[in-house]
This record gives sequence, structure tokens and C-alpha cells, in this order.
Amino acid sequence: MKIKLIVVGKLKEKYLKEGISEYQKRLSTMIPVEIIELPDEKIPDRASAKEMELVKAREGDKILARIGGDDKVVILAINGKLMSSEDLADLVKNSEIYGTNNLVLIIGGSLGLSDEVNKRSDVQISFGRMTLPHQLMRLVLMEQIYRAQMINRGSAYHK
Repeated sequence: MKIKLIVVGKLKEKYLKEGISEYQKRLSTMIPVEIIELPDEKIPDRASAKEMELVKAREGDKILARIGGDDKVVILAINGKLMSSEDLADLVKNSEIYGTNNLVLIIGGSLGLSDEVNKRSDVQISFGRMTLPHQLMRLVLMEQIYRAQMINRGSAYHK
């Protein structure tokens, strides 16, 4: 199985890039992780609700173009299911056991995800009700994927 992160927006901060790179390196001996960074759409100043929906739709089209028909899709959504690290570890393990080729985790743009991406998702998860910068969320997600792998291996990392 392969884990694919589809993320909207460019990673700018050096410390975030270094942290993500470190977890990607650690994970490379356990499971392939591919990060697909998609450009975010420009949001017009004082955008109307319709304009914001169009931005989400364009970003959603780019996301959907990167998802295969058999991929298991997990989106990060503030109203998604709250999960513990153990729950995420189970999700990863069960995806492997049941023959998932690609486990796709998606972080949308600043306006969120389009209805089409939400409908395509198999699971919606939340890391809490607080809003986090999308760039920081990318690092947190990578650490949690690493933690999930360590939990599934019985490592003391999670203790």
C-alpha cells in the first residue's frame, strides 16, 4: 500500500519543510508516502459566496484528478470524526489488510473542500475543533502517519 497526501497550497516555511522531510525520511523504510502539492486558486478580494464556491470547485477538480477509482480517500475536515492516534493507526492497518492500493489523505485549501471532494471521501476526520494553518497541519499529519506506523509496529515511540 502507498499513502498519498494531496494538499492544496505551497509550503513556504523552511522549518515546516524540514519537519515534513524528516518524517518522510523516517517513513521511507516502512511505507511509501507521496506528497502531491497542488497550487491554490487565487481568491478575489471581497469574494462573493459564489466566487468562493468556484475557487473550491476548481481546487476540487485538481484534487479529484489525482484520485484513482479504487483509492481509499480520507479528508481532513473540521466537522469530521475525532480520532485518536490509535484510531488512525487502525485505519492505516485496516486499509493495508483489506488490500487498499492507495490511502489518500487530503488537506484542502483555505476555503475548504468542494462538495464533490466531500462526496468522494470514504472517511472524514478531524484533528480537533481548532483551526490550524494548512501548512502546519501538513506537518502534524505527517507526524501522525509516522506515529500510526510506530503504533502498528508495537514501538515505544507512542508511549
